[in-house]
Amino acid sequence: MTDSIEIVEADITTLEVDAIVNAANESLLGGGGVDGAIHRAAGPQLLDACRALAQVRPGVRCPTGEARITPGFSLPARFVIHTVGPVWRGGTHGEAEQLAACYRASLQLARDQGIERIAFPAISCGVYGYPIAAACAIAVREIRAGLAQHSVPAKALLCAFGGVMARAYRLVLVAP
Repeated sequence: MTDSIEIVEADITTLEVDAIVNAANESLLGGGGVDGAIHRAAGPQLLDACRALAQVRPGVRCPTGEARITPGFSLPARFVIHTVGPVWRGGTHGEAEQLAACYRASLQLARDQGIERIAFPAISCGVYGYPIAAACAIAVREIRAGLAQHSVPAKALLCAFGGVMARAYRLVLVAP
């Protein structure tokens, strides 16, 4: 399935795909890193759409490991799938399962919407501190499994914002 997964070194907000995944925080109201970049590029309507999503508890619209979907507004992508990855706390607090759940939930929303092409950032690898090699292995494993089990989405892009991340994805993608 490696031909269904492509690594691109780019700004995820510029990709012309059906959906991009946002590495969001639980409030879904914007933040730093890729989350802030997506909110800026999508325009103020994205914040309004996120505010309109129901809170599951005060200040939380999307718990860790889950995903929500909104339109892409001013982005080239039609949709934004917001998912909340785990904060790295040493690897003994369920972080691997929570990160895997992010990919599964995002792919499920993509299937529900008939999304053919989806782009993922490096979920939890920024300020959340997830070790890059471990995060890449989870991403590739979960995306491969999701694409193998279903015809939609047909293509997943692993979007690397820099050469270090692109190399880490390549190492995992070509591993047996």
